[in-house]
Amino acid sequence: MKKAITLNSKNFQKEVLESEIPVLVDFWGSWCPPCKMVEQTIEELAGDLDGKVKVGKLNVDQYPVLRNQYSIIGLPTFILFKDGQMMKNEVGARSKKQLLKMLNEALGNII
Repeated sequence: MKKAITLNSKNFQKEVLESEIPVLVDFWGSWCPPCKMVEQTIEELAGDLDGKVKVGKLNVDQYPVLRNQYSIIGLPTFILFKDGQMMKNEVGARSKKQLLKMLNEALGNII
């Protein structure tokens, strides 16, 4: 089963901004209880969406430059990127159903 990609400052450009398919990025922190709550959901989505949407996780404590670049002020924050651009973002814990709804609204029911 496909797993979420661990993103960092070295692979963010290639994996997210240069991706040929849309990318859902989970900006999270290890100290954040809601982030822990959605951890399994993110992994499930990575498997369910394999080939349609790439799913990645970025620890904001380890990569503050990226956190600041995308104005992350609440965790978890989910940002959908397509063609290197931010399409949609949501802040706070979300269920699998809510995240799929976000993706379908932004991408035209591809899922």
